[in-house]
Amino acid sequence: MKIIIHWILLSLAVFVTTKIITGISVDPIWVSLIVGACLTLFNMFIKPIVNILTLPINLLTLGLFSLVVNAALFWYLGTLITGFKVTTFYAAFVGAILVSVINWILKKVFHFDF
Repeated sequence: MKIIIHWILLSLAVFVTTKIITGISVDPIWVSLIVGACLTLFNMFIKPIVNILTLPINLLTLGLFSLVVNAALFWYLGTLITGFKVTTFYAAFVGAILVSVINWILKKVFHFDF
């Protein structure tokens, strides 16, 4: 059940981000559900491995490199998923930060602690 809630919150965060950032767009609304599912699966399975592999550079940059990794994933999803477009890396960077912030706010508002 927690995975489904996390997926819905991430999808909502992606949809809100596409309305705020001009360089990110989602053509049909339901594509944000696909992007949210991909982000959820990435956060569950691949992100722990990426965090271990990028640990040395994360230590050197005091954790700021993880923002670049999140932006790269966001930009990659824009090229991978039809109907979800991310035009520039800057839009991906700001969009990934905004998705994280919106997701954090939604978790706090609805009292979901994962």
